[in-house]
Amino acid sequence: MTGDIEIRADQRMEDLLALLPGARRTLFASYHVGGCQSCAYRDDETLTEVCDRNDIPVEEAIAALLASHERDQALLIQPSGLQKRLENGEAILLLDIRSREEHDAVRLPGSKFLSQELQNDLFARPPEQPIVLYDHRGRDVLDRCAWFHGHGLKNALALAGGIDAWSQDVDPGVQRYRLELD
Repeated sequence: MTGDIEIRADQRMEDLLALLPGARRTLFASYHVGGCQSCAYRDDETLTEVCDRNDIPVEEAIAALLASHERDQALLIQPSGLQKRLENGEAILLLDIRSREEHDAVRLPGSKFLSQELQNDLFARPPEQPIVLYDHRGRDVLDRCAWFHGHGLKNALALAGGIDAWSQDVDPGVQRYRLELD
């Protein structure tokens, strides 16, 4: 799965994070890099600079990033794949991890806003229930999906490209929008 992804040692962190949405999580989990102010990196730093400063062999970091990316790909469901499963009558819990305001303005039909209360209630449900999490553009949903997996909800998937991809690929009736923070 990672054959089409190329990570270069001279790649800027900003570009690396755009290419691999789970890179921040991987670097922190594997090397405690990027999770707090003392181990932070700048967007304009290269992977080599970050690795050198933290005594990490750059080849090892690239291998960890590629392996993590491959695992992340297994957590994704494409909008067309979700559509087929829903059309086949599969009972999938759709969870919106965006802000309450975004959810109230536009959402996938039948989805629920993931409040803290609902999140706590999920642990009382059968862990086999399929769950699909979505955000705006698929940038943050992998981290939340990995968190769900780590807490035993192994049938959680992340909607690739978020609600924006759903609107473009499946249902243009779901209004697209742009956040000023994007």
